[in-house]
Amino acid sequence: MRDLDNQIAYWDRVGPSKTFSHQVNVERLRRLLSAESRILDYGCGYGRILGVLQGEGFSNLAGFDPAPAMLAAARRDYPAIAFHDLENPPALPLEGGSADAVLLFSVLTCVPTDAGQIELIGEMNRVLRSGGLLYISDFWLQADDRNLERYARGLERYGLYGVFDLPEGVTLRHHDRRWIEALTGELEQVALDEVEVTTMNGHSARGFQWFGRKLA
Repeated sequence: MRDLDNQIAYWDRVGPSKTFSHQVNVERLRRLLSAESRILDYGCGYGRILGVLQGEGFSNLAGFDPAPAMLAAARRDYPAIAFHDLENPPALPLEGGSADAVLLFSVLTCVPTDAGQIELIGEMNRVLRSGGLLYISDFWLQADDRNLERYARGLERYGLYGVFDLPEGVTLRHHDRRWIEALTGELEQVALDEVEVTTMNGHSARGFQWFGRKLA
């Protein structure tokens, strides 16, 4: 089951061709951070989110991803931003308390297991300074028949509701609200926004953007 949390071969093969559309709440980030804040994008893919922040005047940016093809595209398109290989996800090659903010955009959906998500959030909490910001953008459980059918198949196969397989060869997860509350329970929630997102395969989906502070 834990192999589902590191589907790097799929993202390396397919990721650069996908369109990722989660929007960045720059206005809120301006209120919660400074332009010089140390911002890390975990699972940065081809660098889109950090490119947006760079264009908005944020200057202390770093991206981390395990897929070489994604990183190659990020380095090509945003040469002024530092992008780093993740050799042993979710471990970051950083000292504890060294980041002002960590972004997780469409990352939880790529880590289907409870244990994998708990480990991931624990590592993000480790690298955040006291009072640092965690910004999650991801997917709620959906209510349409297409998703309900694949959740049922995923429950039978994996024992977790919300986990599902795509025919193209990847396993993903959508999230129950109570699970997100439990997963982020060691941080102080600042805001929770309901958002509409277009998935990488062009479907409309209900999503959320969660903002929280690391407690002292």
